[in-house]
Amino acid sequence: MRGVVWAVAKDNPAAANLKAIEEVLPGAPVPEMSRRFIDWASRYLVRPPGDLLRMVVRSPDALFPPPTYIVLAPTGDAPPKITEARRRVLEEAAKEQVGAAELARRADVSSAVVKGLVDCGALKKVEISEDPPFPEPDLARSGKDLSDLQMAAAEEMRAFVRQGGFHVSLLDGVTGSGKTEVYLEAAAEALEASPDAQVLVLIPEIALTQAAMARFEARFGVQPVEWHSAIPQKARRRAFREIAEGRARLIVGARSALFLPYPNLKLIIIDEEHDPSYKQEEGVIYQARDLAVARAKLGDCAVILASATPSLETLTNAQAGRYAHIKLPMRHGAAELPDVSLVDMKLDAPDKGRWISPKLIQAAAEGLLRGEQSLFYMNRRGYAPLTLCRACGHRMKSPDSDAWLVEHKYTGRLVCHLTGHWIPKPEFCPECQTPDSFVSIGPGVERIEEEVRFFFPDARIEIFSSDTTPNGEAVRELVARMEQNEIDILIGTQIVAKGHNFPNLTFVGVIDADLGLRGGDLRAGERTFQLISQVAGRAGRHEKKGRAFIQTYAPDEAIMQALAAQDRDAFLYAEALEREAAGMPPYGRLGAVIISAPSEDLANQAANALGVAAPNAEGLDLWGPAPAPLAVIRGMHRRRFLARANPGVNISAFLAAWVARVKLHSAVRVQVDVDPYSFL
Repeated sequence: MRGVVWAVAKDNPAAANLKAIEEVLPGAPVPEMSRRFIDWASRYLVRPPGDLLRMVVRSPDALFPPPTYIVLAPTGDAPPKITEARRRVLEEAAKEQVGAAELARRADVSSAVVKGLVDCGALKKVEISEDPPFPEPDLARSGKDLSDLQMAAAEEMRAFVRQGGFHVSLLDGVTGSGKTEVYLEAAAEALEASPDAQVLVLIPEIALTQAAMARFEARFGVQPVEWHSAIPQKARRRAFREIAEGRARLIVGARSALFLPYPNLKLIIIDEEHDPSYKQEEGVIYQARDLAVARAKLGDCAVILASATPSLETLTNAQAGRYAHIKLPMRHGAAELPDVSLVDMKLDAPDKGRWISPKLIQAAAEGLLRGEQSLFYMNRRGYAPLTLCRACGHRMKSPDSDAWLVEHKYTGRLVCHLTGHWIPKPEFCPECQTPDSFVSIGPGVERIEEEVRFFFPDARIEIFSSDTTPNGEAVRELVARMEQNEIDILIGTQIVAKGHNFPNLTFVGVIDADLGLRGGDLRAGERTFQLISQVAGRAGRHEKKGRAFIQTYAPDEAIMQALAAQDRDAFLYAEALEREAAGMPPYGRLGAVIISAPSEDLANQAANALGVAAPNAEGLDLWGPAPAPLAVIRGMHRRRFLARANPGVNISAFLAAWVARVKLHSAVRVQVDVDPYSFL
């Protein structure tokens, strides 16, 4: 087994039980800072340290020296005899160092000619690593021209980085204000601090990596090191080794990049810090934004949280003075914020069987006549969220989960978005055997696209979702087509809201603004406001004025009025009052315990045993057990507890002590979720 020596203790009685170490692997040691972070996160998340360590040592291949290969290079010595074939070989070798077989192919000669040049000393063998070091960022390059506001914000953050030590800044700028260009200046300051200083930039979605890489390359002359689940194994091995050795200095990655073993991390930047994608819901459950602040405090480095719609937790910390609050209240250059209007679906309803109000269709048509682009936003993948039999009412459901199957019309499939399970759309109802009886209920992006295509048959229309752009390359290609005005109307899910900059996009139509408000999630209103604000902010990011229409059945609700007025602070103030009255985050702490078992009886027994064993604690409320809203996932029956604690109560210690009290059946799995974001 491979392991990490955590510490050496002399005269420890337990030492007699240790096995002898067979081999010390030649990879870079896990830094002491990483070990402290694992110990802290283990206690905070109520997880064994080994689970966290597994996230740190993510590439076992990188613990060994990189593979090498042999290339040929000219020595400068002329061979005793020059032939036409030898001349071609030497010319090709001077262009690029390649292997003998490739060199012979390029020069169109036999392998004997190449071997003869090696034997006579005209070519030499050179051993090359498959994982060469990454090029250094060019710190002599200057960034884009900044406005006075941007310059002031950049200088404030550079000053915080220069002074060193732990510090958190909230970069609070409206959409299109140029936050990226500002925090790049802070990154440059951190990299200039020392020749081995490292900067980590976290982004919420893998799909955004390509756009982020391009902006960083423009600023520093080299691509940053990339880290996320979609990079191939060879790139992962190289990135891990170079980061651990301290040679990779600028890293851009998804939330898992936080756990890499940085020897000298000086700055962590969290772009779109409000984004729920920073919360990992499977395996080790954690909120990367919160852990990044803890990692920075342990490592004595700076943190920048950037967002146009900061989370209530972050904004509360800034208003209390725990974080510096740096504001960019205006868009960069001549661009202005879009006009936002509500469309009351009770007064401006679409035709029967349709989902888009005539007002949105008219606005898109006006944009097309001006040669401008439009975006229709619908945060639901597929064609329809529910498929049922019109004869008997049977609903198509995932066989091992409490989730409806979503119709994907273009692929002819019914898909479970929870587990990935899919089946071809049946020709007969499995309940009553009626043929062709299925009807699609509700809209998804595919249905919206069908409707838009009806109204605009000659327009160039594309869908932007994880189904149509499954990887970074597909995202890059679609974004490029949009930027080059090769798309007239884009129809997208929430992926379209995150960081994209389309110069000719002037109209945004939000199809179902009420969708995210359904359910019992305490952050539903906040998340809806953030998402719709970000989507609306895609319009008019350059010289042309933009506008956004939001379809809603509840235009008088406070959240809709705040969206129309673009009054974020008023909405968050009202949201904060409600949360404070209920003692909910950020004015209290939450912790969830989720029980999963292969049978309903076993789940109930485990839940009852845990409920009986719950310790009494002052300043803490405990609710449950109750069946989870999604009571069955992948054949596992689920029960939930929810604990709410007053500020100052160590909820992690409470959850750890509680779970440790009960020994459950080996088939039962217990998950602890500190600061839960999902309540399903």
